[in-house]
Amino acid sequence: MPYLDNLFSLSGKVAIVTGGNRGLGKGISKALLGAGATVVIVGTNIERTKAAVTEFNARELDAHSFQCDIADSKGITALTNYAHKSHGRLDILVNNAGITQGAPVTEYTDEAWDLTLKVDLHAPFALTRALSPLMEACGGGSIINITSLSAERGFAGNPAYAAAKGGLRQLTKALADELAPKGIRVNSIGPGYMRTDMTSQSWENPERRAKLTEKTMLGRWGIPDDLAGVTILLASDASSYITGQQIYVDGGWLAKGM
Repeated sequence: MPYLDNLFSLSGKVAIVTGGNRGLGKGISKALLGAGATVVIVGTNIERTKAAVTEFNARELDAHSFQCDIADSKGITALTNYAHKSHGRLDILVNNAGITQGAPVTEYTDEAWDLTLKVDLHAPFALTRALSPLMEACGGGSIINITSLSAERGFAGNPAYAAAKGGLRQLTKALADELAPKGIRVNSIGPGYMRTDMTSQSWENPERRAKLTEKTMLGRWGIPDDLAGVTILLASDASSYITGQQIYVDGGWLAKGM
């Protein structure tokens, strides 16, 4: 069928990826760029963000940088204004940026709780609220929220992260229902244990690394490139009848038995 030739193409599409300058976000940005999208990489560290954009542009990919703090309403307003003025459209929003601050519950501070919820849960809501009208004006689009195994399983020592990711999974469903009449699909991706800066302490501990590896069916940790396929699927017309779903990319962690 001829249309299948372009089913996964993102040519002519504009995407925003928060936290797109390293780790999973950089892998997601690379996937979208490779499929033909123009990608705005959003980060708080301008040097790291510019370095990622320079790297992608050297490969003749259409990447742009934008510095803002999505935990601050002023940052979200600035990003929204930029999307309107500099690109005039938005087809894909990936709410990837997140933080994690581990501590026992009895030692967990209000500051750690508030900041984690602000970045990992409130910001995706606020960005969707601010940017979905532009997406609707362009005929619809796709919003992809990045959750975690913590959206499904309980892990001790990180209560705010678990609450935020579980909340984001449910928020995905609520937004999918509300935005469907506007042509906007909302889905989430739940990565398993991926080798990134965020998980470096676990990776560098041989005993913990082995224990976490054994949790998977595929016998390995993931890498950011493992999210490429599902990202392109959810961002493209290939998933035009998929919304409100959570897809885990976890090497079989959640499905594994004894």
